[in-house]
Amino acid sequence: MALTETNKIETNKFELTVQVGPEEFEKALERAYRKNVKRINVPGFRKGKAPRKMVEKLYGEGVFFEDAINELYPDALADAIKEAKLEVVARPQVEAREVAKDKGFTFVATCVVKPEVTVGEYKGIEVEKKVKTVTDEDVAKRIDAMRGRNARLLDITDRPAQKGDSVTFDFDGSVDGVPFDGGKAEKFNLELGSGQFIPGFEEQVENHAIGEEFDVNVTFPEDYHAEELKGKAAVFRCKIHEIKAKELPELDDEFAKDVSEFDTLEELRNDIRGKMTEQAEKAAADGVENQLIDKVIEGMQAEIPQEMNEARIDDMVRDFQYRLQSQGLNIDAYLQYTGMDPAAFRQTFEEQAKKQVKIRLALEKIVELENIVPSDEDLEEEYKKIAEGYKMSAEEIKKVIPHEDFVKDMSVNKAIELIKNTAKITETTAE
Repeated sequence: MALTETNKIETNKFELTVQVGPEEFEKALERAYRKNVKRINVPGFRKGKAPRKMVEKLYGEGVFFEDAINELYPDALADAIKEAKLEVVARPQVEAREVAKDKGFTFVATCVVKPEVTVGEYKGIEVEKKVKTVTDEDVAKRIDAMRGRNARLLDITDRPAQKGDSVTFDFDGSVDGVPFDGGKAEKFNLELGSGQFIPGFEEQVENHAIGEEFDVNVTFPEDYHAEELKGKAAVFRCKIHEIKAKELPELDDEFAKDVSEFDTLEELRNDIRGKMTEQAEKAAADGVENQLIDKVIEGMQAEIPQEMNEARIDDMVRDFQYRLQSQGLNIDAYLQYTGMDPAAFRQTFEEQAKKQVKIRLALEKIVELENIVPSDEDLEEEYKKIAEGYKMSAEEIKKVIPHEDFVKDMSVNKAIELIKNTAKITETTAE
């Protein structure tokens, strides 16, 4: 392999011309022949036994060119990028040229590279840390939620449905007298006031009794996920079969024993207050970090190639798909349900992806300026933490996480710590 030419064709984009010699090419052609010959029929020879020259004569000299090129170019490209000292941030576009058995082949790779980055002040940034004080009312709301989760459902037969009740009912919806997909169900369970249905629906179910048939008139929101229903007036014919009301448990020591490891209600309240205080502190710390990062990227300058943003969107889409799969769903079903096409779906990640790319570039620049290098002890400690989380050994984790990427991530984390440790933080109480 020989890198014969390196040209900067525009900002953050280089074109590499790479020559693969005839000897390397010939060896790859022979490997391609041996891989494919068993599938090739040549008159006068048993299947898989035809000599390479006969195959090339029958099917053309270039019959194995594509396989050979595909085998050779990835390593040749990696070597060329290394020789050119480029930090490539997106998959290069490769085009083969001048292919011949006696000369090898040449290919041209268009590479998008990491942009030049400058950052403003990142030490001594002034921010405000707002810590929410946990009140008695906050604790009471948390306990009320626990009471709700432990409530008994009682059958109601002597009154109409009211907010907070769970009703089992049929509904059959139509727009201009025409039924629509998803507008009909039988024996559907709904907690009135939960906001599960579109605005105005649940309120109209209230005050109706078991066996009663009635119409619910609503208008679909303009931002409704189904395009054909946006802003449309609909009528739902409904019939209630069951009404159940929640009976909350008494708020006493027995309740505390039933829902927790504590013996008294006071102990439960103190535990809840402590946990909520920890959560409030963490939220405040996260808020400080977000403020600091936002100020760092405000002072950053770089011509970021769109390919970097697209690559980050690709990662986010894949992560989303994995989460759907873990729930037994797939992306096609999700898009159908939300009424989005693939382009619109990708666009939902665009703003977040652009910000994440900016953050990473800014932090990597700080790593460079501060010459941040995590120690071996830091790396080992982080390997252990990850291993514990996945219930694996540190050595197993090392095998699945590329070392270079791991060091970069650790360096970026240390850059964040540097920014936080040098910041000027004023603590206030949030309302």
